[in-house]
Amino acid sequence: MNIVFMVVIGAILEIAVWIGVAQFISGWYVFFWFIFAALIGFKLLRSSTATIMPQLQQMQMTGQMALDANVSRKVAMAIAGVLLIIPGLISDLIALLILLPPVQKMVVSALMGAMAKRQQAMMDKMMGGMMGGATGGANPFEDLMKQMQGQGQQNSSRGKNGAQIIDGEATEVNPDVKKINMKDVK
Repeated sequence: MNIVFMVVIGAILEIAVWIGVAQFISGWYVFFWFIFAALIGFKLLRSSTATIMPQLQQMQMTGQMALDANVSRKVAMAIAGVLLIIPGLISDLIALLILLPPVQKMVVSALMGAMAKRQQAMMDKMMGGMMGGATGGANPFEDLMKQMQGQGQQNSSRGKNGAQIIDGEATEVNPDVKKINMKDVK
């Protein structure tokens, strides 16, 4: 609800700034600026994502959270490109600020912190909260294996989805059984 409220307030502020700027200069200049900014934003976004997507996929697979200077610059350029694509003077001003090197460092560090928290939350969820140090220095997989073995002994006749498993043997059916023809039955 909070994000929706912020988006609505942001849209209202953008429209108010459009109208205010259009009062001082021609509305056509503002319109052409939106088109020009969107073209610049698409170009920034395309050039930066071609560089960062393979690196981000590799980071996701390996769990390594370090970015070199070139990739962090490209991440900031991609964010600025998205903001330039959005029609509005406030978002364009924020995009231009993001293109400044000190602001780029702050944006990338905040983004990396959010990614690290997300990855840690995902690992905690996958491990059932055992990675948080609750094992006291022991192997974090030891408790998980004990739980799985205990469930396996309790539910030895149950499948993965809890359905009953019936054990049996297959026997070969004799294909030489006489068949009743429909012509014979009258």
